[in-house]
Amino acid sequence: MAQLPGAGRATAVGVACLLACTALTACGSDAEPGRKADGSASSSGGDDGAAVRTAFDRTAEADTARMTLRTQTSAAGQSATADGKGVIDLSAGDSTMTISAAGQKIEQRVVDQVVYQKVPERQRAQVPGKKPWVKIDLKKAAAQQNGQGGSRISDPAESAGFAKGITDKDTRKVGTEKIDGVNTTHYRVTVDVDKLSTGAKLKRQVGPTLPMDVWLDDKGRIRRQQVDMTIKATTGQTDSADTPRKAKVHTRIEFSDFGTEVEAQAPPADETADLTDKLSQTRH
Repeated sequence: MAQLPGAGRATAVGVACLLACTALTACGSDAEPGRKADGSASSSGGDDGAAVRTAFDRTAEADTARMTLRTQTSAAGQSATADGKGVIDLSAGDSTMTISAAGQKIEQRVVDQVVYQKVPERQRAQVPGKKPWVKIDLKKAAAQQNGQGGSRISDPAESAGFAKGITDKDTRKVGTEKIDGVNTTHYRVTVDVDKLSTGAKLKRQVGPTLPMDVWLDDKGRIRRQQVDMTIKATTGQTDSADTPRKAKVHTRIEFSDFGTEVEAQAPPADETADLTDKLSQTRH
């Protein structure tokens, strides 16, 4: 990544974008309180938390969707913004999209939790073997970064578990809004990090809670999801005051056209350079 000045920045931001996409993958609650027999959200008092928790399942049941997203990251006086547009398989997490970042457009595919990005032709000389594609295996990267194979905030499985940390007392209805002409209900929730499967590790990076906003349509599906977090470096990265570096990340994703066609395929192996190990090295 460090050897790819332009594409590296786009890749890093693209992986951050992936957090929002993967929040729907394989998630859901064990039960479905607060649902009517027809699957719609109950409107009785005290059911706001249940409506948000079950929204992840309701959205995944749509199978596929068109998506747009924006991720803004700032750290050490610098900032980066990425805008993405594409389609996603809401059950498997596979996706195809075009990401605009660092003044360029990058084609990205996600297949089986592996991110593939096409390198601009003028930068391919910096890629091992001058390959046109690079890839990052998110599961392998998460294991390398933790040493013991445990997940962290960049692990899609952990992002998918957000619903487990949403409680009734930390959920409130903000109001109603239209998104692309669709009526939605806006909820603000606080995710209790301790309730997540790797809460102890995540807590050291993001603190005890994560704020999240979701907008649900009348079928209980997520139309917009917004997460703001401050991530603290865990190993060896400090600023000039010898305190751990922090990065602020704002991510917003919107879904539409549920049921749209999705065809996400990995590029040929002989045209792909694996940067997973390099990514891990730059984070230590």
